[in-house]
Amino acid sequence: MEHNQQPGNPRFDLPKSDLLNLYRLMALTRAFEMRIIKISTQKSIVETPHLCVGEEAIGVGACYGLRQNDFVLPTLRGRSVFITKGVSTAHLMAGVFGKATGPARGKWTSHHMGDLDKGILVGSLIIGSQFPTAVGAAMAFKLKKTDQVCLCFFGDGASNRGDFHEGLNMAAILNLPVVFICENNGYALYTPVEQNMRIKDIAVRAQGYGMPGVTIDGNDVVAVHQTVQEAVARARKGGGPTLIECKTYRLRPHCEKFQEIRPQEELDRCWECCPIDRFRKELTERGVLDAETDEKILRECEEEIDKAVKFADESPFPDPAELCEDVYADGTVRGGRLCVS
Repeated sequence: MEHNQQPGNPRFDLPKSDLLNLYRLMALTRAFEMRIIKISTQKSIVETPHLCVGEEAIGVGACYGLRQNDFVLPTLRGRSVFITKGVSTAHLMAGVFGKATGPARGKWTSHHMGDLDKGILVGSLIIGSQFPTAVGAAMAFKLKKTDQVCLCFFGDGASNRGDFHEGLNMAAILNLPVVFICENNGYALYTPVEQNMRIKDIAVRAQGYGMPGVTIDGNDVVAVHQTVQEAVARARKGGGPTLIECKTYRLRPHCEKFQEIRPQEELDRCWECCPIDRFRKELTERGVLDAETDEKILRECEEEIDKAVKFADESPFPDPAELCEDVYADGTVRGGRLCVS
């Protein structure tokens, strides 16, 4: 796989059921995110929403088809990753509300959550901190001689940090089973990417580490899925890491509590490239999706989110007595190191 090489497989070699599942997962993610916008204007929620509206194709396409024991490290816009990896919308919504039924029993909101049962490693507020964690997970897979793979998601701004370069260099040297997925939405917070770097494509940086790099359309869920599956298959066979740059655009502010400062004409133009509308149109033209099925999918997504909100509303807040619980890992110290039991 080389820089700017497009996936070689036919676009629609996936079964109809898989194509509809991809569409449903994107629609469900969008329904969740848009409901948060509505809720945040009506009541106080614990989570500071950093939404992935407009970027749903990346998380869904990349994670669809992964094994449960494959690990992922999402970005703070990782809702599509969580949902595709099997985390329930009720659990996620409880995290948004800061309830005890959410991730970490209300101590951590859902956009930085971890769930080892689903293969999701916990995130951090520190930009770029996921690179060494992903490399460590991939190293564990190699030492244990499993064929598991780790997906590491990050934004374009994170690619300028030292963690990025150290992580990719080590992954390449040790030939580790990790796929680095850049969600390049054109802005690091509100700084345009062209003001952060002189290169046009972040994927060219892979050449400096001796690993394959590819730039693709991040709003094309099928292209994302096929490209990541190719990289995952290569990693499973001992082929080492890959850098995949997915060019996309977020259709909401950096954070829902921040004012939008991007030009309105730019936003209007990018809404025309909405990955969900685009995929719906393509599936309809190819006879995979009809109006009745589309209406049913969208209705079921809204109904699921209704139930998730009800669950979160009715769930209790964490007991203050639990504040100091689960702060440290249980284990024993051997040879000066904590060995987690």
